[in-house]
Amino acid sequence: MASALASAALPGIALAQSIEKPKLTIAVGGKNLFYYLPLTIAEQLGYFKDEGLDVTVVDFAGGSKALQAVVGGSADVVSGAFEHTVNMQFKGQPMRAFVLQGLAPQVVLGINPKTMPHYKSIADLRGKKIGVTAPGSSTNVMVNYVLAKAGVKPSEVSFVGVGASSGAVAAMRSGQIDAISNLDPVITLLQRSGDLKIVSDTRIVSEAEAVFGGPMPAACLYAPVPFVEAHPATIQALTNAMVRADRWIQAAGPGDVIKVVPENYLLGDRAIYIDGFLAAQKALSPDGMIPPAGARTAFRALASVDPKIAAAKLDLDAVYTNEFVKKAHARKRG
Repeated sequence: MASALASAALPGIALAQSIEKPKLTIAVGGKNLFYYLPLTIAEQLGYFKDEGLDVTVVDFAGGSKALQAVVGGSADVVSGAFEHTVNMQFKGQPMRAFVLQGLAPQVVLGINPKTMPHYKSIADLRGKKIGVTAPGSSTNVMVNYVLAKAGVKPSEVSFVGVGASSGAVAAMRSGQIDAISNLDPVITLLQRSGDLKIVSDTRIVSEAEAVFGGPMPAACLYAPVPFVEAHPATIQALTNAMVRADRWIQAAGPGDVIKVVPENYLLGDRAIYIDGFLAAQKALSPDGMIPPAGARTAFRALASVDPKIAAAKLDLDAVYTNEFVKKAHARKRG
């Protein structure tokens, strides 16, 4: 009787007992980016702890590196780009996305006005150096797709991994790269200082859908299918926390966000961070739901630059689920 009363008084303890893996690691590529803001909010505001989870977030230079951590077994879940789930099914290592952070990729492709003062079209990027967060990451996929639509092959440019923070800014300002595919706050910082001319901006949901020909889900939490199936209570707890973070962001003002995120996220300029947040807010998911047409859009983007994927017969319904998000909404928690 006493133990029952203790459980009732401390629901977090009872909840934790039902979670298969309360202590787990999430790998992310560029934690400071607005692209992954819901993850930071869930962590900083204690939403994971509220669900009975002890989450360690490990940051990498790009999404492809974060994915490698899960494949290698040093992390359990990836906070990364949705299209990786399609690519991994193609590679025979199926992953499943279970809660959305971004409605649109938020990746911006821009050229360096110093090294390309006479830029006229995407074709001018032939033979140039393009900075991406890490080779194979969503920033690389997006620019590959834009290049392909212009008839430029990925082999006709040079990709340079520059990360998603001050290193990316420095690479552009020093002229080490001729163009960059990156995210906020890096993009807003470069734009404000005159070191970037935007070519394609998928922070704007309508432009992202025009570029990709449909809804293109962005950041999400995903994990190996066997992990998702073996740990449903753990996945549900993660989803509950992330949906709560998604909702918080949509109701938040820039000042609210600045109070929560670590100081180093601001890259030394609060005003630019505020501008970046306002640019990104509408591209973040309001509810965690993955659009049903999103997997098909992601497949088309990958297929456009890889004929082997284009020829593959994939089960696109298997790369995501909205069941955990639906249950999170049914709880009607703040």
